[in-house]
Amino acid sequence: MKTIREINEKIKNGDAVVVTAEEMIKIVEDIGPEKASAEVDVVTTGTFGAMCSSGAILNFGHSDPPIKMLKIYLNGVECYGGLAAVDTYMGATQPNSDPDIDIDYGGAHVIEDLVAGKEVELVAEGYTTDCYPRKKVRTTITLEDINQAILLNPRNSYQTYNAATNSRDEKIYTYMGTLLPEFGNINYSGAGQLNPLQNDYNRETKTYNTIGIGTRIFLGGGVGYIIGEGTQHNPDNAFGTLMVKGDLKQMNKKYLRAATIPKYGSSLFVGIGVPIPVLNAEIAKCCAIRDRNIEVPIIDYGVPRRDRPVVARTNYEDLRKGEVTIEVEIEGKKVEKTIKTSSVSSYKVSREIAKELKDWILKGEFLLTERVDVLGKGSAKPMKSDVKLVGEILSKPPIVAPISITIEEASKILIKNNINHLPIVDEFGRLVGIITSWDIAKAIAQNKTSIEEIMTRNVVTTTVNEPVDVVARKMDKYNISGVPVVDKNNKVVGMVTSEDLSKLVGYTIKW
Repeated sequence: MKTIREINEKIKNGDAVVVTAEEMIKIVEDIGPEKASAEVDVVTTGTFGAMCSSGAILNFGHSDPPIKMLKIYLNGVECYGGLAAVDTYMGATQPNSDPDIDIDYGGAHVIEDLVAGKEVELVAEGYTTDCYPRKKVRTTITLEDINQAILLNPRNSYQTYNAATNSRDEKIYTYMGTLLPEFGNINYSGAGQLNPLQNDYNRETKTYNTIGIGTRIFLGGGVGYIIGEGTQHNPDNAFGTLMVKGDLKQMNKKYLRAATIPKYGSSLFVGIGVPIPVLNAEIAKCCAIRDRNIEVPIIDYGVPRRDRPVVARTNYEDLRKGEVTIEVEIEGKKVEKTIKTSSVSSYKVSREIAKELKDWILKGEFLLTERVDVLGKGSAKPMKSDVKLVGEILSKPPIVAPISITIEEASKILIKNNINHLPIVDEFGRLVGIITSWDIAKAIAQNKTSIEEIMTRNVVTTTVNEPVDVVARKMDKYNISGVPVVDKNNKVVGMVTSEDLSKLVGYTIKW
């Protein structure tokens, strides 16, 4: 049994034995956890991936005359202005206020530019008071011009993360990257056997052996600290998170990188490394976790709900092979499919972080700290919010027409029922197309003679269990005003139109 104080003395004297989490696997395999705990003093870990719940506290100092900043922009990205006069919080995922730039340059990019030593434009305004007579300020600043620049991240270093796939027949864009139609790919994230929380996790007690409040860490290329469990911390399900802070002025853009996730938004790739003191055999055993032992659920992001279905379960070792074979459901049939996998985080950089932290400790440049308290149990409860489903508002019974109908007959149905959309079905009642009153008008002008010539075949549809918000987004995305509601057999059970949705917009937010 060792203590952190004893390990620190060995570090100061140049006698400490420090290995990375990858190296520890073989040591424990060769000599067992008991001997490994006697031989090894510190195991270094590392992770590097998109950590959206990140940002920076900045203090600009007072202007002359002073200003009480309320609306604050750095390179066009809005910051939070409710912190006294000249403090602000820049969130990594905040988009640009310029609609032509939007998500292509956000808060994460401002943070990276500051760390890279670039000039950033500061624009701010507020209301005037006797002690803050200035209303507006516009200037350029660098990181050195800022008094305090504190990276303060509410949720980083997920212990495990779900893999993502997509059952829809269309490509979708998510924070897990681009997901191809019909289970065309699987994206995953996380450092697996190098992850800090994985290596410190006691699977019996569902707690962490050494990591806690006050643990000194590698953060963005500089020194940082764990200041608590992160938001949505859920150790009971091995989904722990960390809340961290560090001095932005110490950091290196190699380990703090901005990214724009296509059609989703900006994020900040953060490098985190945590040293784990090997105080006993149990800790040594935990530090020998392998990718193959870390389960990763594959979630269907094609279902736009909070509780998405688990398609299959795999592990990091199989995911890193580049493809996995799982059973999926396509068009109502269970089929075995081999699917390409790719990581949206960097195992290579995670490994470099573990190695760099190891070098710091071996050189005596980094000492370990005793935690002042353990990480809490946290909470990952869902939000209490109402959801309105399509089944609650669809027009019933459905008004449909057979594919054999004439254009004239179709126009009479539209007029008689005072509708603008007419789903077209085959002899089994399955949706094959849709026409609108505009299609009828064009058909007459262009001398079309059959429904098949004018109907839209690739119909955007919905189901009774889909949220109304999702349908509204579909209408906006595809610039349409009506969506047929179908069942699992593609039979039309109703219709939702923009008029139906407009009836729901009858509330206002009161502050």
